Amino acid sequence: MYTCAICKDKPCRNGDIDKYPKNCPTRETDELEEIKKIYTQEENYKISYNSALVESEGYCEKTRIEEVMDFANKCGYKNLGIAFCSGLAKEAKVFYDILKHNGFRVNSVMCKNGSITKEFMKIEENQKVRPNTYEPMCNPIGQAKFLNKANTDFNIVIGLCVGHDSLFFKYSKAPTTVLVAKDRVLCHNPGAALYLSEGYYNKKFYPKK
Repeated sequence: MYTCAICKDKPCRNGDIDKYPKNCPTRETDELEEIKKIYTQEENYKISYNSALVESEGYCEKTRIEEVMDFANKCGYKNLGIAFCSGLAKEAKVFYDILKHNGFRVNSVMCKNGSITKEFMKIEENQKVRPNTYEPMCNPIGQAKFLNKANTDFNIVIGLCVGHDSLFFKYSKAPTTVLVAKDRVLCHNPGAALYLSEGYYNKKFYPKK
């Protein structure tokens, strides 16, 4: 079992070997040597190297949109894909315009592509978001397949639902990043709930047993 989240000193950040816990992944030197070999593969090296440059060059200065474009340019990714939720169509359009203005070719596919009704997944009427209406299912596999067909170099996710994003990552052939993580309650800022976990959301996250 690995427990980095509750490690007090985080010694891997400064190489303090004496403080590595017994179950620290950093102690698994044989496994790490195999992992390092994977980083030397051409695409993995390109992604890792350019990610490090984007981090250092824009640290606490550039927005994630700027970092996405910097990263794409450094990697030579010119044909970008946007996989977006219909509820964030406005945001996807703004992002599309920004990418086009900055010289990228952009393919975009919305979650409701195919208009496959939820009945296909045996969703009952009372299980729909809006019962007794025409309600198509989200189709993240379709988003991935159509962006694969468009031969995108790099895909960006905007607001796909939990689980739907998992299927998109599973079937996307191109490397993928997330621009917006959906959280309808917190204006798509899910990290805010972590900061409120000792206050407003304390009883919700830590119910009495």
